[in-house]
Amino acid sequence: MIRPAGLALAGLWGAVIGALGGLIGLGGAEFRLPVLVSVFRFATLEAIILNKAMSLVTVAAALPFRAGTVPFGVIADHWPVIVNLLAGSLLGAWAGASWATRLRVRALDRVIAILLIAIAAVLVFGHGHEGAGALVGAGPARIFLGVGAGFVIGIVAALLGVAGGELLIPTLVILFGADIKLAGSLSLAISLPTMLTAFARYSRDGSFAVLGRNRGFVLVMAAGSVLGAFIGGRLLGIVPEAVLLPALAAILATSALHMLRRKGNGPA
Repeated sequence: MIRPAGLALAGLWGAVIGALGGLIGLGGAEFRLPVLVSVFRFATLEAIILNKAMSLVTVAAALPFRAGTVPFGVIADHWPVIVNLLAGSLLGAWAGASWATRLRVRALDRVIAILLIAIAAVLVFGHGHEGAGALVGAGPARIFLGVGAGFVIGIVAALLGVAGGELLIPTLVILFGADIKLAGSLSLAISLPTMLTAFARYSRDGSFAVLGRNRGFVLVMAAGSVLGAFIGGRLLGIVPEAVLLPALAAILATSALHMLRRKGNGPA
C-alpha cells in the first residue's frame, strides 16, 4: 500500500505527466509507466495495469473536454473510420494483454523499452503531416490498412497501458486525411473501447488485483493527470514544437534505457 506521502507524490507526478501529455495532445501514459516502475517500484505487469486504469480515466475526461472544439456529432459522422480502426485495435488489445500476462519480467521490460523508443521516434518524425490528404483513397485497400494499423496500435496500447493516441493520431492524419483536431477526438473515441477490451483480458489475471489494493493511489494520480492535462493544454503554443517533441522523445528514450538496465523490482 502507498503511504500518505506517497499519495501526495503520486498527485504531483500525475500533474507533471498530464502537463507533458497536454502539451502534445496525449494523455501522458507513455511517461507515467516508467515512473510507476522506477519511482513507485511497482512490478512491470502491475504498472501496466495501473497505467491502463489511469489512462482510461484521463481519456474519459478528455473526450467531453474537447466537445466544444469537435462536437460529438462530428465524431459520429466519421463512424466508418472509427469502426475500421476498432476492427483491428480490439483484437490487438486482447492479444497484447494476453502476451503481457505470459511474458517473463525481463522479456516484458525489453518489449516495453523497444516500444518506448518507437513512440519516441513517432513523436519526432510522425508529426507535421496534417493537410497532406489521405495516403490511400477510400476502398478495400484503406480498410485493410486500417485494420492492420488498428491491430498493431491495440497491441502497443495493451502492452504499455496507454490510450494509443501517439500512434492513432498520425494514422488518422496520414491514412485517412483527418485534420489534427478531429484526429485527436477520433483517437479518444477509438481508445476507450480498445482500453476496455484490454482491461477485460487483464481482469482474468491475478495481477489485476493491484487495482483493488491501490484504489487511492490510482484516483490521486489520475486526478493529477487530468489537472496536468488541462494545464498543459493551456500552455500549448508557449513551448515551440521543434523543441518540445525532441525533448519528450529524449525522456522516453532515457526511460527505455532504464527499463533495459534494471534488474527487476517488486510491487510497491
